[in-house]
Amino acid sequence: MPKVGTWQLATGAAVVGLVLSVGAVTLAGPWDTGQRTAERRWAAARADPGGAHHDASAAHRPPPAPSAPPVLDPLGGTRAAPADAPGAAPGGLATALAPLLADPALGTAPTACVVDLATGRRLYGAGASRPMVPASTIKIATAAAALGALGPDHRVPTTVVAVPGEVRVVTLVGGGDATLDRDRLDDLADRTARALGDRGADAVRIAYDTALYPGARLHPIGPNDNIAPISALMVDQGRNDPASTGPATRSADPAGEAARVFADRLSEHGVRVDGTPAPGRAPEEAVPVAQVLSAPLARVVERMLTHSDNDIAESLARQTAVAAGRPADFAGAERAVTDQLRRLGLPLAGTRFADGSGLDRRDRATAELLTALLAKAADPEHPELRPVLTGLPVAGFTGTLDGRYPAASPGSGLIRAKTGTLTGVDTLAGTVAAPDGRVLAFAFLAGDTSSPYAARPALDRLAAALLE
Repeated sequence: MPKVGTWQLATGAAVVGLVLSVGAVTLAGPWDTGQRTAERRWAAARADPGGAHHDASAAHRPPPAPSAPPVLDPLGGTRAAPADAPGAAPGGLATALAPLLADPALGTAPTACVVDLATGRRLYGAGASRPMVPASTIKIATAAAALGALGPDHRVPTTVVAVPGEVRVVTLVGGGDATLDRDRLDDLADRTARALGDRGADAVRIAYDTALYPGARLHPIGPNDNIAPISALMVDQGRNDPASTGPATRSADPAGEAARVFADRLSEHGVRVDGTPAPGRAPEEAVPVAQVLSAPLARVVERMLTHSDNDIAESLARQTAVAAGRPADFAGAERAVTDQLRRLGLPLAGTRFADGSGLDRRDRATAELLTALLAKAADPEHPELRPVLTGLPVAGFTGTLDGRYPAASPGSGLIRAKTGTLTGVDTLAGTVAAPDGRVLAFAFLAGDTSSPYAARPALDRLAAALLE
């Protein structure tokens, strides 16, 4: 019988249809469960599990951004950019971008890079190879590494196991699903109860196994409402109030809380639970009793990028480490992400992936790397990376760009970008549908900024200038 670690990473067979559009992305799960406070102030509404708005101002919002076939063609590699396209010459972009990049709101030395996704040609660069603190734009790298290592159809399991013939003790084994919620845990309890009933067991003791993720549980920033202690087993991302969104207090023991919720649900399904769930390794001879799977990785990545979910990001970095056979801790994840991006042939000089979420100020990325990642995701040779593009927030419509680019802005619906914010750091990296039908990738990274309320509009103006 295989060891638990072998089947913990079992994948589902479902295939996700990826639609490249400048329209709103359909999401799974609650709105932005890991977003840091500073970014959330700029996102004016919440989305339900289907991505629709349900706040008081929803009726006054513009309709969803339409799909644009001319935008899709370059992403699929079916047409090249016109040689005489406006702004195609680097000098033309320099004239438009250089004055905006000199805005004092962006600090003393912001960096920038713009490339044509259809041709891979760099159209503009300013300090593009200089490493900067990327904040949450590093999630683009995390997403690409996970998709490259695991594939877009991979699903993360949460499993109940028991030793054959000894079903008086069952072990809840965490597979690292940071999207596990109470509904799916209830489904697991129901499946477990039915399986135990088939084996004639009406009472059990529960252990829970989090061995998949070794090492420190706390992020280097320490206890924080923007991220739970990192664990291979958690429910509702360890939120003390499962209905909460945005920054919220978290359980100090997410795995223990998940096991207690599972025990309660198992009791509701007719199985008596003796004692309190306790941590413990699943026996090597244990076999699966019941299992639930996450959504396909493509959808999980889209949710993570759209809403800058820190908990999912850290889980994806560790899933990349597991796929590479490395320890799923901070150090192992850093090596695995770096190795995966190197295999993709990306420019990594001076970069560092100290975490998967961008909360760690030791992270380093370049504008050149971020645009290269976006270009790689648009490459027809790498369809597995396409969720990196489809998950980017849509200006004025979704995620962390929901409250930026009002309806009257030329960028509304045409800019898709990952935001990044830490104190003194403001970044933006994504794609823009230019008037000539080309799709451009851009990255703007600013450090030593004095106020996000000045830096963000300055970044938005840079991206919008690509539409002129």
